[in-house]
Amino acid sequence: MLGEYRIEGRGASDIAASVERGVGSGALAPGRPLPTLRELAELLGVNQNTVAAAYRMLRERGVIETAGRRGSRVRARPASTPREAVGVDVPPGVRDLSRGNPAQDLLPRLGTVLASAAARATRSPVLYGDPPVHAALERVARDRFERDGVPAGRIAVTSGALDAVERVLAARLRPGDTVAVEDPGWGALLDLIPALGLRTAPVAVDDEGPLPEPAADALRRGARALIVTARAQNPTGAAVSASRAVALRAVLAAHPDVLLIEDDHGDGIVEVPPHPLAGHTRCWAFVRSAAKAYGPDLRVAACTGDPVTVDRVLGRQRLGPGWVSHLLQDAVAQLWAGGAEEARRAARAYGERRDALLGALAARGVPAHGPSGLNVWLPVPDETTTVARLLHAGWAVAPGARFRLAAPPGVRITVADLDVAEVPPLADAVAAAVRPSAARRYD
Repeated sequence: MLGEYRIEGRGASDIAASVERGVGSGALAPGRPLPTLRELAELLGVNQNTVAAAYRMLRERGVIETAGRRGSRVRARPASTPREAVGVDVPPGVRDLSRGNPAQDLLPRLGTVLASAAARATRSPVLYGDPPVHAALERVARDRFERDGVPAGRIAVTSGALDAVERVLAARLRPGDTVAVEDPGWGALLDLIPALGLRTAPVAVDDEGPLPEPAADALRRGARALIVTARAQNPTGAAVSASRAVALRAVLAAHPDVLLIEDDHGDGIVEVPPHPLAGHTRCWAFVRSAAKAYGPDLRVAACTGDPVTVDRVLGRQRLGPGWVSHLLQDAVAQLWAGGAEEARRAARAYGERRDALLGALAARGVPAHGPSGLNVWLPVPDETTTVARLLHAGWAVAPGARFRLAAPPGVRITVADLDVAEVPPLADAVAAAVRPSAARRYD
């Protein structure tokens, strides 16, 4: 069953570590069946309960999955194999539109705000025991949340949006719980959930966000949490509309104990306003990151939510990193307080670049999607063929496998730094690489 690889160990931890080594080395390939409890117990000369404990550890770490009578097998995408590994090698001379980064020419210069933050830190350094949240950032975050209709709540600051999502999930869920997620959706999040020992329930999306009926179905089937991207959804660009927000609030009203997490990483890079769902369940969190608007290395996100959730996040944070650097928090507070015009300029530029490509593709009979954000999502009949043809034509795009659970194939094109002169040749190459499809939904 396992070919050349031999699982070893006498204790549950050793057995689990042996399986993980096999997965990490490639000797135990994704989808490979594992021995039954009885078979492995006899092979190793241990009790079946020991093997059962090892398999439980591996499931909680997102390495294997168990399908009842069909037994256990290595996950199709183990947690130790991130989705970013599903990509293309970009040779010299090929234009890389696969990475999802913001445009460098639209990022603000950080020297002034960091120098100002450093000067304040010199006069009044942050010491152990000081509050974890910078006072100025707390004030401006509260003001911005209130402006956008997010209910008032305590503020936590994390090292980016994904850090906040992880902390909220860990604060509220247990291994084995199911999380309803957008499909296609953020690849890093789809990796994180099984790594926490949680299960995913895919929810189809269209240009206005998660579809209400699939979301309701996932919650009826027992999903304990729902994660929604407010706008600039990765990879489709979906933005929750006012009417979709009303429909999703009705879904959530029927499941008041579900944990709702909203990710608003699009703040500062989109022109459409958010339509928050926060406050329509007892447990909720709303996360706003600075990474897309001000640079991925500025690892700051503000998170608010119900009192218990935020208190748990802050309490667990105290036992680990303690806090996010107040130098960075101070810098983001300055940018949020005074960078409105820069944000509007960036949002306009991203919108113009995105709309130019969407229009050029439409003129060539190629339907694509990108209502907001940095990316355009292109449904295709075959990802491998499309990616290969575009690479041959001089364009690198991201294969949709990085973002999909049950959704049909597609590719993601990052338009953040796309020059207007590049749009026609890119659209020509895309049209030549795909057969147009009339599908609007991604389910």
